[in-house]
Amino acid sequence: MSKQKFAHARQLIFAFYMSGIMSLMMSGIITFLNTGLTEGFLQRWGSAFLVAWGSALPLVIFVAPLAGRLTARTLNFLARER
Repeated sequence: MSKQKFAHARQLIFAFYMSGIMSLMMSGIITFLNTGLTEGFLQRWGSAFLVAWGSALPLVIFVAPLAGRLTARTLNFLARER
């Protein structure tokens, strides 16, 4: 596998895991805050997770490069200030 293909695959796999983990955690916290640990909590959390992950995965794929560029610009700016 070429370095470019490897880097692209790494980016997509990272987006898959990052969006999944964040969606799982955030949907669980928000579901808990909104409804508490009442009957049907796991079903509500599962439904919320699927919606969150379905939204988060494409967003991470498209937003991660922007976040990387913003990070680089911020670090370059901070380095110049010293």
